[in-house]
Amino acid sequence: MNGAAFFLMVNFAVALSFSAVFFVVAQRSTSPLAGRWLGAGFAVASLSALCELLVAYAGPPRLWALGAFASVLCGLVMMTVGIGEMYRRRVDARGIAVFLPAALFMAYVIYDLPRGTPLHAFLYQGPFAFAVLAGAQIVISAPQRTGLDRFLGFLLLFTGLHFLAKAGLAVAFGAGTTAKDYVHTNYALISQSLTAVLMVVSGLTLLAKLVLEIMALQRTESEIDILSGLANRRGFDRRVDALRREDPQGPHAVILCDLDHFKQINDTFGHPTGDAVIRSFGQRLQSCQVAKAVAGRMGGEEFALFLPGTDIDAAVQIAQRLRLEVMSLPDLPRDLKVTASFGVAPVPFQTSLAEACRLADQALYRAKNAGRNRVKLAAG
Repeated sequence: MNGAAFFLMVNFAVALSFSAVFFVVAQRSTSPLAGRWLGAGFAVASLSALCELLVAYAGPPRLWALGAFASVLCGLVMMTVGIGEMYRRRVDARGIAVFLPAALFMAYVIYDLPRGTPLHAFLYQGPFAFAVLAGAQIVISAPQRTGLDRFLGFLLLFTGLHFLAKAGLAVAFGAGTTAKDYVHTNYALISQSLTAVLMVVSGLTLLAKLVLEIMALQRTESEIDILSGLANRRGFDRRVDALRREDPQGPHAVILCDLDHFKQINDTFGHPTGDAVIRSFGQRLQSCQVAKAVAGRMGGEEFALFLPGTDIDAAVQIAQRLRLEVMSLPDLPRDLKVTASFGVAPVPFQTSLAEACRLADQALYRAKNAGRNRVKLAAG
C-alpha cells in the first residue's frame, strides 16, 4: 500500500468517526437537524475513499471514479445544508436539485478528457469548491458572529479555494493518465494529505460550534426558574454582574418583593393556584419597561428586580406600580386577593449586589411589619 492509499484509509476512518460523533451530538443539540446533516455528510463523503481504492485495485474504473466524485460532492452539499441549519439559513432545495444532477452529468462527460489538463482539472474540482464556498457565505454573512464563527467562515473559505488550488496541482504534478493511475501519483498523496488536515480541522470546528451551543443552553436552563420563567438566584447574580460591568457608575436600583400570606394562598386555594400566582407575577416582573431589567425568583414567594440606569425615585415608582398590578393579577379565583410587599434600595458604585439586597431586604421587612401591601425605601 502506497502513501496515497494509506491516507485514503485514514480519511475514511476519520470521516466515519466524525459522522458518528455528529449524530450523537445532534441528540442534545439546539440544532438537531444541523448535526444530522453534518453527520450524514461526513458519512457519504467517506465513501469516496473506498471508491478511489476500488478504481485503483478493482473495476470498472469509470463506475467507481464517478462514485468517488458523487460521494464527495453529495457529502459536501449535505454539510452545507447542515451549516445552513446551524445558522438558521435554509439552503434552497430547488437549487440543489439542479446543481447535483448537472455536476454529476458534467463529471460523466469529462471522464474521457485528458487528465491533468486545466479544463479537466478545474471542471472536476469546481463543483466541490462551489459547494463549500456556499457554506462559507452562510457563515460569513451571519448577522451575529463570535470568534469561532469568524474562524469557521475563514476555514470554509480556505477549504473552498483549496479545491481550486488542487486543480492547479493536478496540472502541475499530473493526476495520472487514467483514473486507475491516480492513487499512484504524487498528486494523490498531496491531495489526500491536505484533505485529511482540512477534514479534521473543519470537523472539530463544526463540532465545537454545536457543543458550545449545547453548553450555552444548559447554562441558561440551569439559571432559569422553571415555574416563573425568571432567572433563579445564580442567573440573577450573573446577569446583574454583567450589567454592572457594562455601566459601573449607575445609577442602579434593586427591588425585593415578597407575596403576602403566600402559605395561606396555598393552604386555602391549593398549590396549583399558588403556582398560577407565581407564574402571573413573574410575567408582571418580566414586562418591566426598564431596558435590560433583570427579574429573578430568589426562592419560594421571594422575587428581585434589578433596574439598571434607574435612580431611586424612579425605582420606588416602579415598585408602587407593581404593587397595584399584583392586586389585579389575571386568571385567578375571584375571591383570591393577592398583595405583595416591596423593599427598594440603590446600588451605588463599589457597593456589592449582596449589600444592596441586604438593605432592600431590611426595607421589605419594615414593609411587612407596617401591615404589608406597601413599598418601603432602604434606610439612608
